[in-house]
Amino acid sequence: MSASAAGAAPSCEADAPAHRLPAPLIRQLGRVDYESCWRAMQRFTAERSAHSMDEIWFLEHAPIFTLGMNASRAHLISPGDIPVLQIDRGGEVTYHGPGQLVVYPLIDLKRAALSVRDLVSALEKSVIDYAAELGIRAHSRARAPGVYVGERKLASLGIRIRRGCSYHGLALNVHMDMEPFGRIDPCGYPGLKMTQLAEFAGPASVALAAQGLQRHLVRALFANG
Repeated sequence: MSASAAGAAPSCEADAPAHRLPAPLIRQLGRVDYESCWRAMQRFTAERSAHSMDEIWFLEHAPIFTLGMNASRAHLISPGDIPVLQIDRGGEVTYHGPGQLVVYPLIDLKRAALSVRDLVSALEKSVIDYAAELGIRAHSRARAPGVYVGERKLASLGIRIRRGCSYHGLALNVHMDMEPFGRIDPCGYPGLKMTQLAEFAGPASVALAAQGLQRHLVRALFANG
């Protein structure tokens, strides 16, 4: 999943400072075009140094299907008029659209003392803890990253590690039109059903969900900072 940077760009893998990590910069970006946001994450990761502040971006996208680097197009059943974009994260096909909270943690993993598995677990834990706050019993699965309520998937994960730093991240279904998920095999699993917070009397807006999730996410990622 990781890739090395070319040229003489400064590495994110410099020795971590001994003092406590500063809190990440939180950006609430609203509705953002997918491809321009993806390119911005790539640039941020390519240009950051060992001293760059970590950032977490909260946003939502216009309707789009995205495919991971090695995703099979066999799981893209009938996209219709929704654009399809192959990108550089892990995982299979997923859907992004209005009413879904997308979270991109741009983290120097070595400085934060996080392995890739730690990052995935922290993202899952933040959603599970937030769901519990809302009275929803959610859980993760060992061989199928994401967060589930019963047999239905509430949040999807797909990350990329480059130069020891993360981008891409988490998509939490809040209050959205779920029909497009029926046009794909979500995350490459035929028959997988999706769910959203609105089905459990959760928040009615992405902004409220972002506000509620933020505290759990920062704690899960930086508790040992």
